Amino acid sequence: MSQPLKDKVALVAGATRGAGRGIAVELGAAGAIVYVTGRSTRGRRSEYDRPETIEDTADLVTEAGGHGVAVPTDHLDPAQVRALVDRIADEQGRLDVLVNDIWGGEKLFAWDSPVWEHDLDKGLRLLRLAVETHAITNHHALPLLLRHPGGLVVEMTDGTAEYNGAHYRNSFFYDLAKASVLRMAFSLGHELGPRGATAVALTPGWLRSEMMLEAFGVREDNWRDALERVPHFAISETPRYVGRAVAALAADPEVARWNGESLSGGQLAQVYGFTDLDGSRPDAWRYLVEVQDAGKPADTTGYR
Repeated sequence: MSQPLKDKVALVAGATRGAGRGIAVELGAAGAIVYVTGRSTRGRRSEYDRPETIEDTADLVTEAGGHGVAVPTDHLDPAQVRALVDRIADEQGRLDVLVNDIWGGEKLFAWDSPVWEHDLDKGLRLLRLAVETHAITNHHALPLLLRHPGGLVVEMTDGTAEYNGAHYRNSFFYDLAKASVLRMAFSLGHELGPRGATAVALTPGWLRSEMMLEAFGVREDNWRDALERVPHFAISETPRYVGRAVAALAADPEVARWNGESLSGGQLAQVYGFTDLDGSRPDAWRYLVEVQDAGKPADTTGYR
């Protein structure tokens, strides 16, 4: 079917930009009603002070074939999250897919800075934004998701459980945040599985987000210009790629087989057959281990 998620209701928490926006758009392309949340609106920006807004994301969802609904929400505020879920319940009576992509920590961690040298306030703020928000959202949203069998929760993180379990990820606070979300999906799997729902952790690969492209001084239409400076960027992917992974999971009648597991977009592309926008299937985490971390020259042959 061209729209396997028609009439399904999704909430993408943290959908202003990056992976959250890509996921929301692909759920819309599959026909879903998608509620998108974040703190950056056309009337007010978050501390990121960037131009992307949740209203823009909602418009893209609708243009893709779904129905996008933007709801400004600070997921650190339980009252706002409760009001969000009450609105979805009143308007739709159900929630089929919950994607926790809330992050907000991009400007809060220092690369390779040990915990005793890291700014403590920024580190603790990162943990609140990256972990506490997910807990608050799950607390309020899961009763609605459990009203109907077959619900799916996707906890978005950076890195697979296998990779992160063996590698230090950037800083104490960043490492702890990403490991916490991985464990959150594992715990939710135990709580949701017996109740007819599924929880997974999902990571994109090297994401060509708006902020990443800007950092490398390129756009999506000329991103390969950055390869001379950053050769391994050749394995990178659009946010829509991991969005297609979420849409494939949500449309899978046997999605419970993944319950409690840590997954990657590249891994799921091999199972479900979807591609990135350019028709390729980048497998970033396998590439990272076998090529980049192994010290080999950049070569994506066999990896996309």
